Amino acid sequence: MTMDFDKEDLIQAKRQIDSTLHKLRETVKTLKAKENAARYQSQITLATRRIKAFELALCLIEQELCK
Repeated sequence: MTMDFDKEDLIQAKRQIDSTLHKLRETVKTLKAKENAARYQSQITLATRRIKAFELALCLIEQELCK
């Protein structure tokens, strides 16, 4: 399934993903810095997996913008 997006759609999606990535990275830092970080391991794992997924999406958007 292919979908066509115009350049503006891709730029806006990239901007939103960049913002979300920043927030997720800060969340991971905060959780890891907590006194009992092991207690938050599931949230840290979930946020880390989301970071990887958004990084992958960013990479694909950037490739599409370079075409």
